[in-house]
This record gives sequence, structure tokens and C-alpha cells, in this order.
Amino acid sequence: MRHAKLVSFTAVGAQTAARCAALLPDFLCERYARTVDRSLAHTSLTRFAQQAMVDCDLLVFIGATGIAVRAVAPYLAGKAYDPAVVVIDEAGRFVIPLLSGHLGGANALAARLAEGLGAQAVITTATDGRAAFAVDTWAAAHGCVVCDPENIKHVSGALLRGETVGIRSAFPVDGRLPAQTSLTEAAPSGFVIGFDTAIAPFAHTLHLVPQIVYLGIGCRRGTTAQAIEAAVQAALEAAAVPRCAICGVASIDVKRNEAGLLHFCAAQGWTLRTFSAEELRAVPGDFTASAFVARTVGVDNVCERAAVRAAAGGRLLRRKTAQDGVTVALAAQPWRAQFEGAPV
Repeated sequence: MRHAKLVSFTAVGAQTAARCAALLPDFLCERYARTVDRSLAHTSLTRFAQQAMVDCDLLVFIGATGIAVRAVAPYLAGKAYDPAVVVIDEAGRFVIPLLSGHLGGANALAARLAEGLGAQAVITTATDGRAAFAVDTWAAAHGCVVCDPENIKHVSGALLRGETVGIRSAFPVDGRLPAQTSLTEAAPSGFVIGFDTAIAPFAHTLHLVPQIVYLGIGCRRGTTAQAIEAAVQAALEAAAVPRCAICGVASIDVKRNEAGLLHFCAAQGWTLRTFSAEELRAVPGDFTASAFVARTVGVDNVCERAAVRAAAGGRLLRRKTAQDGVTVALAAQPWRAQFEGAPV
């Protein structure tokens, strides 16, 4: 679950913060009423903002915009890293997405909060103001990681100038393309959807990587997180899949408490999913069988079967790669690039 912190500065603002928290059921919300809760009266807002900018997905200030700007300014890390920051006046009349409007979802969250509060959302991003296609909003909504956010400005700028923006996709494309975009025309600026972050068909190329790949991992008991990391890196390089495409890790249930595997997943922020031998045996497909593995855990292959099972029957991108007692495979969930009018 995503994490939000809401900070208010007056009693009325505290009431507005409570209303906002109720509109965010998909967030773990923490409320800090600085003039209502006496324990917060002498705490540092600067330290609060510093921590919140690191560990939150959403930071809501109920108060003056200037307070919010001064609080977060020293800790801005960049478009791809900053959380969504939203400012709301204490009476809940105006909702302003201040930071990370597209990638962090602040614009969409501001619209949600405004609707729930009966307020006015004040959206200032140019693409939204002109109802133009926002590539970073599309990426966030469709589970893609933006690898080079510094190039967003080239794509958005071209669209705002009325120029054509190119699209190249390694995945099937559904629906009606956004205005001023083309899958075939040459253009100075454009974006690529796929795992290959080295290709550059445009002078200004933005790479969008679908985060749809599962790592299937098998390992000997007692294998260290460092050994698992080395094997995973080798598999990713062999498959030419960027790390940002990984959405999770899968293995057999006897490895659910394997310390090295758990430490590896925690360090990467990846969730570990485990399946029983019976569930893995039921996965259809052609897998690299091992009689030894079958005798040991009850299924002839762990990494490939677990990756495909976690990826909802998706395709194997890389068969078993073995290194220092660790086996790794990669499988991608079924995915299509869907634009307006495409079936969901």
C-alpha cells in the first residue's frame, strides 16, 4: 500500500486533513496536526519534510503554498524521484498539485481530492491545460518506468508546439494514437516502449519500460544475498532486460523463509511470491528439467516455472541461468500498449 503524510497548521486545517484521509483509502495515511497535537508543537517542519520526501508516495500540506514550497525545496531529487506533493487551503476550497504532477500522480490525486471535498483543482501543467497528451501520465497509468525523464520535456514540448512525436513499440499497440503522434513517421522527438533502452530512433528519445517481468529464483540453502544478486545481474544482462522492468520475484514455497533470498528482495524493494511444488508442476510449457531438483523439492524446475506462474502464464524471456548455486529465469506478463479507445 502506498504511504501518505498529511500535515496541517490550524484546527480547521486538521478537519480538512481528516476529510482528505478518508478520500485516500488506497493509502496508508498519517496525519500531523501541528497546532492541535501538542506533541508536535515544537517539532521541526524541515525535518518532517526531509523524511516525508524520502519515505512517502504522497505529501499533502493543508495550508499556505509558500510553507509547502519552503519545506520541500531543499530535498528535491528530480522528476523521477520526488513524491506527489499537494497543497490544499485550510478550508478545502482549492487543491494544487505542487510537485510530480504526472509521474507521481499528483494531478490525478488533486482531482480526486477536489471532487471529494467539493473544491477546485488548480492544475498548472501545460499539457493538462491544453488537454494535450502527457507521455509521463500515460506511462504511470500503464505501469511503465520512464528511464530518462530529462527527455520528457522534448516530447511534451514538441506536442505543445504542434509537431509530430514518434512512437516505436516492441509490444502490440491497441486503440487510437494520441493526436500528433505516429508509429511510422520520422520525428525529432519521440518515445520507445520496450526493454531495449539503448536504441535511439529519435534525436530526443524517451524510453518507457513496462514493469512486467518476474524473476524466478532457485537457490541452495544458505545462499547469500550477494550471490543471488550476482546471478540475477548475469541473467538480466544475458536477456538484455533492464532492472527497472522487474516487478517481483518468484520461487518455490520451501524458500519462503530463505534469509539470503528475503534480504535480496528487501534490498531491491521487490515482493517475493512463492508457490507449492504442485502449483509449479501444473504450469504448462517446455521447461529445463532436472532430476536432482525433482527429487529434492518435488518439481523438475523451480526458476522457470515460478517465473511463468507469477507472470500469469507469460512468455519466458530467459531460461535457467545457473551461477554459484543460484538459478534464475525471467518471464514477462502479457502486455499491450493501450491508448484511447482500446479495450481494457
